[in-house]
Amino acid sequence: MKITVCIGSSCHIKGSRQVVEQLQYLIRENGLNDKVELGGTFCMGKCQQGVCVTVDDKFFSVSPESVDEFFNVNVLEKA
Repeated sequence: MKITVCIGSSCHIKGSRQVVEQLQYLIRENGLNDKVELGGTFCMGKCQQGVCVTVDDKFFSVSPESVDEFFNVNVLEKA
């Protein structure tokens, strides 16, 4: 499974760093280091919807406040 988080300026302002840090923590805490690849990219072209995140090319809009729920539903249940 590959998770990509936009780290462009618009998403950065909306909290992409916090999203990345929380995803790193959740991946590690759930023992998914071997199953989940976490990466960053610049603009995904959907700046109004940021923080932009893809999971295996499926798009999501995630905020620092919603990252735990996003992880549980879209990563943990499918890993």
